[in-house]
Amino acid sequence: MGEPRMIAILQWTTLAVCALVAVARIPSALRGENRSIFGIFALSTFAIMLSISTIYLVVDAWLGAENYANLILRFLIYGVVLLAGYKIAKGFGAQRSMWFIVGPVGRTVLALVVIATVVPFLLANTTGSSTGLGTLSDQSDRNVELIRLYTVAGRFYPSYIAACLLPATIRTVRSRLPKLPRIGAAVLALGACAMILLSFSELLPRPLAYLQYFISSTAVLGLVLGLALMWLGRVLATKRPART
Repeated sequence: MGEPRMIAILQWTTLAVCALVAVARIPSALRGENRSIFGIFALSTFAIMLSISTIYLVVDAWLGAENYANLILRFLIYGVVLLAGYKIAKGFGAQRSMWFIVGPVGRTVLALVVIATVVPFLLANTTGSSTGLGTLSDQSDRNVELIRLYTVAGRFYPSYIAACLLPATIRTVRSRLPKLPRIGAAVLALGACAMILLSFSELLPRPLAYLQYFISSTAVLGLVLGLALMWLGRVLATKRPART
């Protein structure tokens, strides 16, 4: 009873934070200022909404109760981490990170991940809406293995982007930039570490499986709040009067 309620509170709190940050960016986006950042926050909000069971079940039922909502969630996450990874690497001037994210290697990794996501999903029996696909009616060895491959692919890409960004975020934390951008970089580094850790969360003992929700929320909040702090730091820097 305690764990489900705690998880629900955590999910709804994460959704509220992301939604508030997205709303705060609307005026700037309407002025044409850095609309991609607003897009990252908006996509993050939609992704968190789909990860909440009550919303997921309603959306998936509308789509035919075949768990296509989970596939949509995967691609929302891919879009968020790709856009965020590019913007963060560009903001830090990390050319090597940008190359690994949107260069030939990055595009190849993304293409392989998309294939590794779609193929197992289409081959598996996904009938019956199930948040996280943990309680599908078909629990045959083949189906369980296909869902496991699908899950591994879904967690690999965010971890890859996080690994690409981690050196740049750590370097920024140690730099001589103003305090707010360095705090934002530290929060981003925490979120990146959580994304990487999430890939190994399947190794958790079953009684500790609920920790996946905390790791996932840390990853999302680290990304969103880190970007928000860096954006705020840039806004304050532009408003600060120049010294004469």
